[in-house]
Amino acid sequence: MQEKTVLPPELEKAFAEIIRGTEEVIPQEELRKKLLEAYKTNIPLKVKAGFDPTAPDLHLGHTVLLQKLRTFQKYGHEIYFLIGDYTALIGDPTGKSETRPALTSEEVEKNAATYKEQVFKVLDPAKTKVVFNSEWLSKLNLKDILKITSSMTVARMLERDDFSKRYKSGVPISLVEFLYPLMQGYDSVALKADVEIGGTDQKFNLLVGRYLQDKNSEPPQIVITLPLLVGLDGEKKMSKSLGNYIGIKEEPLEIFGKMMSLSDSLMWEYYRLLSDLTLSDIAALKQKVEEGGYHPKEAKAQLATEIVSRFHSVEEAGAARSEWEKIHDPKNRGLPEDIEEWECPASALENGGIGLLNLLRMSSLAESNSEARRLVASNSVYQIGEDRGETILSDPKLNISKGTYIFRVGKRKFRRIIV
Repeated sequence: MQEKTVLPPELEKAFAEIIRGTEEVIPQEELRKKLLEAYKTNIPLKVKAGFDPTAPDLHLGHTVLLQKLRTFQKYGHEIYFLIGDYTALIGDPTGKSETRPALTSEEVEKNAATYKEQVFKVLDPAKTKVVFNSEWLSKLNLKDILKITSSMTVARMLERDDFSKRYKSGVPISLVEFLYPLMQGYDSVALKADVEIGGTDQKFNLLVGRYLQDKNSEPPQIVITLPLLVGLDGEKKMSKSLGNYIGIKEEPLEIFGKMMSLSDSLMWEYYRLLSDLTLSDIAALKQKVEEGGYHPKEAKAQLATEIVSRFHSVEEAGAARSEWEKIHDPKNRGLPEDIEEWECPASALENGGIGLLNLLRMSSLAESNSEARRLVASNSVYQIGEDRGETILSDPKLNISKGTYIFRVGKRKFRRIIV
């Protein structure tokens, strides 16, 4: 049995914080050695995490990785926030049951710009290096690519669960998709990364980076995988396409309200992966809740306040909590202090009014007519009367005549409508 590397107390504390909430550290003993070497030589480790700019907004699932980068940053290591602008043109096949359409250069560029704005809500900009893998991947010629591909076999590629399933079921796999893990792995070679962090679904790709570094006579990187944050539905991983996400650019009240919609059991996973509280403090809080000394709703509100403060401010988090509590107080059926107003343009009127679905879409209470129809069908659209009584609007063909109304969609979206 390999003897564990002894670390000084302050480094042992850093190590414990680094591995907190991780799924795997491959290999863990090697990480201990690298941390000790960096400590002795005062040469920081190069720690990277890659993000393909496939959508314009980051959500809390992304921040699980960002916070782990911030932990390394806290202990003086070099952080590389890698935007996969070049690999996004290929499309990550991870978890996909069919070939994914590649993004255009314009889409990638636009999404990458928003990533750069959002990432510094978590990371220290002065200690973060933002890099684009087009810097080195675009310079590879056919000879370079052939050398990279020659180091990997088809059999090894088919060890990937998603590729294996597609191959066995006869679903096509393009050769371009085989290139994706190789290109992601080459990122580690180009940066000479000491550590790479990713979700559990990225394990194969991360190990390819380690493998390619070894083939290029570089010290292989440590691979750290983190659990995938489960979305608001409590079942599938957080994803904007599934609608079960909390975006870090969303308004304070929206983030707070979504956090409060978490189930009591899922709340503790969010505490473990997202909170800055120590694990012992979280355990003590959980015990207090289980013993009846603290209501689960209060524990949830504490976490929601922490998350809103991180992406906005302490003051805005406090205001969001007050607003949420007012809205959800059954005694007074409170309304938000500041309800956004929308006035229907004359050009949208038909027969002296406007159709309910068009109204919801045009007032931004729904993103599309199909979403508006779904909201109406699920009894999620309300009209609030002067007495603050609520009427469910369940007819998608309803025509809203001229007048002033207050609409509520779901639990948190309000709009004063002038037709």
